[in-house]
Amino acid sequence: MKIWKGVPKSTNTRSILKSISWRVTASADTFLIAWFVTGAPTTGGAIALGEILTKIIWYYVHERIWAHINVE
Repeated sequence: MKIWKGVPKSTNTRSILKSISWRVTASADTFLIAWFVTGAPTTGGAIALGEILTKIIWYYVHERIWAHINVE
């Protein structure tokens, strides 16, 4: 089974912009849910900030694990 086929249909710049866009959207979602659950916007902000930092670390770990996986 071949996973990677041909030339990518997206540029690196587009991928970076999409990643940033997704991180902003996901963090806003976390902030709003945390604010709703706690009733405190500052707590929601603290949770969202913590989520940003932990998700960056977990994403890096995830990428490093996948760097060792060969699907072919």
